[in-house]
Amino acid sequence: MELDNQSFREQAHRLVDWMADYIENAENFPVRSQQLPGDTFKQIPDAPPKKSEAMEEILSDFQEKILPGITHWQSPNFFAYFPANTSYASLLAEMITATLGAQCMIWETSPAAAELEEKMMIWLRDLIGLPNAFQGVIQDTASTATLCALLTAREKKSAFLVNQKGLQTAPIYRVYCSGETHSSIEKDVKIAGLGKDNLVKIEVDENLALIPEKLEEAIRTDLKKGFEPLCIIAATGTTSTTAMDPLQPMGEIAQKYNIWFHVDAAYAGTAMLLPEERHWQEGVELADSYVFNPHKWMFTNFDCTAYFVKDTQSLIRTFSILPEYLKTKNQGIVNDYRDWGIPLGRRFRALKLWFVMRNMGVQGMQEKLRNHICLAKWLEEQIVQHSAFELMAPRTLNLVCFRYHPQGIENEQELDKTNSELLQTLNNAGRLYLTQTKVKGKCTIRLVCGQTYVEEKHVKAAWDCIQEVATNICLPLKKM
Repeated sequence: MELDNQSFREQAHRLVDWMADYIENAENFPVRSQQLPGDTFKQIPDAPPKKSEAMEEILSDFQEKILPGITHWQSPNFFAYFPANTSYASLLAEMITATLGAQCMIWETSPAAAELEEKMMIWLRDLIGLPNAFQGVIQDTASTATLCALLTAREKKSAFLVNQKGLQTAPIYRVYCSGETHSSIEKDVKIAGLGKDNLVKIEVDENLALIPEKLEEAIRTDLKKGFEPLCIIAATGTTSTTAMDPLQPMGEIAQKYNIWFHVDAAYAGTAMLLPEERHWQEGVELADSYVFNPHKWMFTNFDCTAYFVKDTQSLIRTFSILPEYLKTKNQGIVNDYRDWGIPLGRRFRALKLWFVMRNMGVQGMQEKLRNHICLAKWLEEQIVQHSAFELMAPRTLNLVCFRYHPQGIENEQELDKTNSELLQTLNNAGRLYLTQTKVKGKCTIRLVCGQTYVEEKHVKAAWDCIQEVATNICLPLKKM
């Protein structure tokens, strides 16, 4: 019963039909899985089968035992976190990538993979308006790319002695970001051996953007204490609210004190495909490195992160290894991307970027992005006009942050409790999926209009659902 070529053909055709049906009907599933902890685990046998099992049986078990435990990120009713989008072209490319099974660690192990990646990074760089001084490489996630930036900054600052001798003789390095930046920054600082205590969180303004004057003040204080400022990280679109740090003044401070300047545009970077949104990254030419995730909002399957750096020689020197079995005659005249990041092994990720950008075209991608932003603007207007809801942060792109604030409830703890209950009730019903954050200490609901297949009808239905559930939650309070 083990698959041969002919049975593989038959099963693959059936599976592609299932894939197309799934995408077409994804909105009919409960968006967030309704299962409880352990529900899937207890359905899986304690040991693998001794003999081959038929694919029909395996796929049937997938439908019955696995699919109910999946949260449907490709549903147009998915408004949580940031999206992990896909598209038909990206799926086809992933199928080819899996079929080729290429390990693209160096140019020689698949020349076309390396050269397509180089070209795709040029395409992306130009599409989002980065200067030609940047060169790009595909990483798996933004957290990995930021770690690469920190490690490169560390090595360059130490004249590459930390890689050789360790941190024991190095000064105390300091990293600066706002309190609104992604939690992965803290994780990266710990992994890089810099110490969580040396991540300096800078105060933000009323728009939740870093205050440059506070940044420079912190740097001066650290210098007086004998610390070594290492890296400044700006957020072009924070995770909680898509707040935008001011790149120009931050970059000027970085240059003034000879500090590595890294821009984290993991989600919002895709919006830079739109010329009208590029004002958010004014001053980006001052950055040393920049990251954004096509696997979030650019319709490309996870994982695919675009990492750009000016000083490629320092990047390569930080990560380069050259054992005898990896030496080739092309060393130094081609890009061996295993030396541009942490993992030695590399997937052929450039193929799906190529498929997506060619199939959708620049205009097609821009049209979708503009539509998503328009949907968020519409929702923003509904919330502003509603007497029982309020915006909790300025909308910059396609994320709307709001809370339910009915008349008669002014206690902040009670408001937090009410909004947490609203969120859980909405998510438990399965009609849509939202997430929460804290904005200035207050419980806030986030709704992202960014899923590949989302349309106006989905956002309007979500808003109707939110109002309906909120009213029902408030009814017991009115009776008291």
